[in-house]
Amino acid sequence: MMKKLINHPENVVQEMIEGMVHAHPQRLKRVPGTNVLVRRDAPVRGKVALISGGGSGHEPSHAGYVGAGMLDGAVLGEVFTSPTPDQILEGIHAVNSGKGVLLIIKNYTGDIMNFEMAAELAEAEGIEVKKIVVNDDVAVEDSTYTTGRRGIAGTVFVHKIAGALAEKGASLEEVHRVAEKVVKQVRSMGMAMTPCTVPAAGRPSFEIGEHEMEIGIGIHGEPGTERSRLASADDIASKLVAHVLDDLKPAPGDKAAVMINGLGATPLMELYIIHKKVSEILAEKNIQVIDTFVGEYMTSLEMAGCSVTLLKLDDELTELLNAPADTIAWKK
Repeated sequence: MMKKLINHPENVVQEMIEGMVHAHPQRLKRVPGTNVLVRRDAPVRGKVALISGGGSGHEPSHAGYVGAGMLDGAVLGEVFTSPTPDQILEGIHAVNSGKGVLLIIKNYTGDIMNFEMAAELAEAEGIEVKKIVVNDDVAVEDSTYTTGRRGIAGTVFVHKIAGALAEKGASLEEVHRVAEKVVKQVRSMGMAMTPCTVPAAGRPSFEIGEHEMEIGIGIHGEPGTERSRLASADDIASKLVAHVLDDLKPAPGDKAAVMINGLGATPLMELYIIHKKVSEILAEKNIQVIDTFVGEYMTSLEMAGCSVTLLKLDDELTELLNAPADTIAWKK
């Protein structure tokens, strides 16, 4: 049985967008007739514009990061479905001030195809566009939705850092460079204890036993690396961090930012318990944690679970991470 606070499954995205605009009129405006939300003052004169987006159901991603210091616009598809090229193009038009547009794309086949098509259409109109593809998930190389690694919660660090540099007036080339740098230095891995239910489908996205967990799961419910008996928080945290560290290979003394991200139905209490173990492991390995983010940044409807993200920092990235941002969802 599906229990959700909705009216009609086919209207959930439209009604969510209307609710967001009514709740945050000082920060957001909707491009009429589209699923595009942009910052209230868009297009911002003299500034490189940043657009992200993808399927809905990952709130607060992506519209929660629209505002000064982060994204200029977010294009929202139907639940777990990429937005169409024409909607993305509408977003590009709405934020372009003449300084170029950076598209931040999570590595899912539909998103890649549709954002690239929109970029080509914009370029044909004379708009300068660059693209960055985020693929921070170390769990699996290929999955149901992807060729190569998936883009998950680490994408939020790309929004923040590239957005901060754009806000300073940097060129499109400079903003693209720092976004690439974040992608190279960020890694994530997640796990789930329950599935989620897409409203239009009306049934769980996968089945999992009451005492089971899936390690390495994707944000749409794609299978992970293993299904096993539910373990303790310490064991789960240790496993996720081990995979992230094996891939990122930070050296003792390196600086990092940590994100413990909830997938939609995990109490904050449990996320802090996960973080306790993560912080202990990083301290043992002499990884200097400069900043920590615990909460829901990129969810999967009502899935219970979490992901752990590690971003290797240098002075440039640290400064941009700490720069001010005025969005619904960014807490610092």
